[in-house]
Parts: sequence; structure tokens; C-alpha cells
Amino acid sequence: MNRRRPTLLAALTLTTAAALTLSACGSDDGPSGDNDKIAGADTGGEKSASPSPSAESPGEGRPKIELPSDLKLVFEGGETGDPVKDAVLADSAERMRAVDAAIAGTDRDKEALGFYNTGKAREAAVSWVGQFEKAGATVTGEVRYFDRKVTLEGGTSAVLTFCADESKGFSKDKKTGDVDRTPVTKNSYVLYNTRLDKNAAGVWRTSQIISTRGAAQCQP
Repeated sequence: MNRRRPTLLAALTLTTAAALTLSACGSDDGPSGDNDKIAGADTGGEKSASPSPSAESPGEGRPKIELPSDLKLVFEGGETGDPVKDAVLADSAERMRAVDAAIAGTDRDKEALGFYNTGKAREAAVSWVGQFEKAGATVTGEVRYFDRKVTLEGGTSAVLTFCADESKGFSKDKKTGDVDRTPVTKNSYVLYNTRLDKNAAGVWRTSQIISTRGAAQCQP
């Protein structure tokens, strides 16, 4: 749903509190002024960066997600001991990777984006990716997702909240490869509140996503 701190992304204006962000996680707030560090985005567009496969192997029938080698997404707390909650966490992580793959251009058809998003979250994700395409921008560096907490609501719905540390993520110009390394501020940390719904194929798809940049509970 993003978080990039780029002067080049200053042109992108997505509200930080937008009710559907990508980020990235995407999920995401848009980068604007002091709030544009990377937040769940991938890096891409670089011809010199060769894609690397997703850290988690996709299940049968699931699209394979690849990210550029200069973008790293770290997801903490992937195992809770509850197989249902673990499945929610895994599919949410794939959702964030999918958004970044679309931004990076390693998923030009946006297959994974549509696979892991539905409803308003999908609309927001497509819009977010479009912002980067228009700006000729992508992201690079590392984004860490932590304090991931799942609350199950029945057998097919769940609420997942998590924080994103974008302090090591930056925006990059696709043509020149120039990286805008901005200073770390409280806005480098983002709180996500998402809803996921399980479809008939057993995939937990993100249907709603809200992000709050600078949230107190995500500060180091």
C-alpha cells in the first residue's frame, strides 16, 4: 500500500489517512512531502536489478511473485501456532509483495495484485501503482513489517493490524536510478489496519486497508 520520501514523489499525493492504501504495502498512504518514505513498496523498474523470488513459496495455483534484488521486505512474526492466523499473515505478506511487484514492473500484468486484493483494497492498489507509473518512480531499500496481530471474525473474515518501518526505504527514479535518501522522521513508521476475506479457493484477500503515518504505536 507507500512510503517514499522522494522529492520526485512529492508530485504524488495520496492521503496518509486514506481509507484504502496499498502499501504498501503497499495498502498505503501516498508519498507526499514529509510523508513519502517507502511503505510496502517494491523497487523496480531498474534494468540493472534482477528480480528475486518471493521468500515464501506460492501454493498451487498462486501467482509467483518476484521483486527486484535491491528491494527487501521483511515480515516478522509469521508463525502464531494457529494455522488459520498463520494463513492470514502469509497472504497479507504476499499482498504487500504483489503491490510492490506491480510498482517495480516485475508483474506487468498485475496478476498477483488482483489475486491478493479485492473490493476497495484492489481499487486503491491499482490507483497507487498508477501514481508511481505516472511519476516514473519506484522504490528501493528495505521495509520491515512488525507487530502483526490477527483477530479472526468467523471462519472467513479477519482483521490484521501491523506496523511498517520505512526508515531504510527510499524512492528512486526509474530512468536515472537516482535514489532520494531522506532523513528518518516519525513519518517513516506507518500503522496499517486491514480486513481480509477468505475466498472459495482458500485465499485470504485484502478487502479493506487503512494506513496512518507517524502512528505512536509504531515508533521505535
